[in-house]
Amino acid sequence: MFTDSHCHLNFPELLSQLPAIRQAMSEARVDRALCISTTLEEFGTVHALATQYDNFWATVGVHPDSEDVQEPSLQDLLSRGQLPRVVGVGETGLDYYRLGGRSVADMAWQRERFRTHIHAARQLAKPLVIHTRSASDDTLGILREEGENGTLGSAGGVFHCFTETLDVARAALDLGFYISFSGILTFKNAQDLRDVAAFVPSDRLLIETDSPYLAPVPYRGKTNNPSLVPFVAAQLAETRHRPVEHIAEITSRNFETLFKGVLL
Repeated sequence: MFTDSHCHLNFPELLSQLPAIRQAMSEARVDRALCISTTLEEFGTVHALATQYDNFWATVGVHPDSEDVQEPSLQDLLSRGQLPRVVGVGETGLDYYRLGGRSVADMAWQRERFRTHIHAARQLAKPLVIHTRSASDDTLGILREEGENGTLGSAGGVFHCFTETLDVARAALDLGFYISFSGILTFKNAQDLRDVAAFVPSDRLLIETDSPYLAPVPYRGKTNNPSLVPFVAAQLAETRHRPVEHIAEITSRNFETLFKGVLL
């Protein structure tokens, strides 16, 4: 019924509890999950989850905040992106939130890494999983420069764990991207984000946990996992004045449309 479009089940606090998490997912009617890569070093574990379990899939990518890790070449991403059950490229994007005394100009390496992922996604014809934090103008600008405009030949993809403004959402939608909402949508101080969630067209919506982070209310502050994605769906249903079953249906269908080959 429900699909978690973004989680990190390879992280130790979740991987060590995987049998219990899978049982909880089943009980919560969470049928599928996309396991997201954040470094090349961890990709083997991420991919193993997808090949071991028939309701998990994987991406390949290096998170913009990942430093002191193997820098991905185009060939690194292409070779891994062609493996079975790898359905997307990312997570990738830009993150200027923790500059650590550096300037935006100093983050040229992030922008170059992002472009490498875009090139890989287009060659693989697989969607991008976009992370953007305190960097939306540059994120959108690079996508435009690289020809990501929703036309034939674009990779497309999703802005995951969306926390940006309505204007950024409009721009992402105009470029052909989907918008995914996490447990942040349930937070008391997230009314602006709920307004964005009410605006996004129904055929561009996704839901996620981004677990082990950002557990939804009433589990806020605890370790998140894919079995809690129905709480995101419930908030989205309330925000959009639709039954939760409708949200489950459309977000799962959108997941299948965006990430080809994920039908059970």
